[in-house]
Amino acid sequence: MRAVLPPILGALGFIAVWWAAVLLRVADPVLLPSPAETLRDTIEGFRNGPLLFDTWRTVWRTVQSFLIATAIGVPLGVALGARERIYRAVEFVVDFFRSTPASALFPLFLILFGVGEGTKIAVAAFGAALVILFNAAYGVMNARPTRVLAARVMGASEARILWDVMLWEAMPQILVGMRSGISLALVIIVVAEMFIGSTDGLGQRVIVAQMLFETGLMYGVIFIAGALGYSLNLLFLVMEKKVVHWAGK
Repeated sequence: MRAVLPPILGALGFIAVWWAAVLLRVADPVLLPSPAETLRDTIEGFRNGPLLFDTWRTVWRTVQSFLIATAIGVPLGVALGARERIYRAVEFVVDFFRSTPASALFPLFLILFGVGEGTKIAVAAFGAALVILFNAAYGVMNARPTRVLAARVMGASEARILWDVMLWEAMPQILVGMRSGISLALVIIVVAEMFIGSTDGLGQRVIVAQMLFETGLMYGVIFIAGALGYSLNLLFLVMEKKVVHWAGK
């Protein structure tokens, strides 16, 4: 209860402030509907509208891009981290594109992949892969020297040291990268759904609701996207505690 209570109180506090803003007419009721109206419109969107399908499409695109990013970022990051000189040679390129807003890369990916499903997944996978690669490489490079030295003294080969020592030492940092990667993938997917010829997804639903002045539904979709991001982050936090329980020991 101690762990659950603060988030619940925070959510209730947010709703109370929202209600107060509506009652005080801080904004036009058309632009700022009440929490009850937003909840009603969101439920209606799930019952009789395409909101359930839109949510599924966004989740599926995010999962696809994350799996591609993980399949590329983890092995490449581990390989580069094991050869620090090589990583230092490409570090500028990795950091440059990792720091570049993904939306600025949309025109490039549109030229490469055209207007379609592949573009959204590719640009999200690219952004997430760089974050995962960065964390995996630094996780390997920061492996504790005493354990690596102990493995060498016992006659372990470089491949064995990489697999049995460095990889497990880097696992906490790799999971941090994966947690950041899936959150970034969700953000890029939602933005891509807004601007790259999409007919479904939460991003597209926000744009359509905004144009039709369905503000209750618009806020509801925004909260659904936020809840997805929060849930994915929470899932990976639990995984970090369960899977890499040796972190920091």
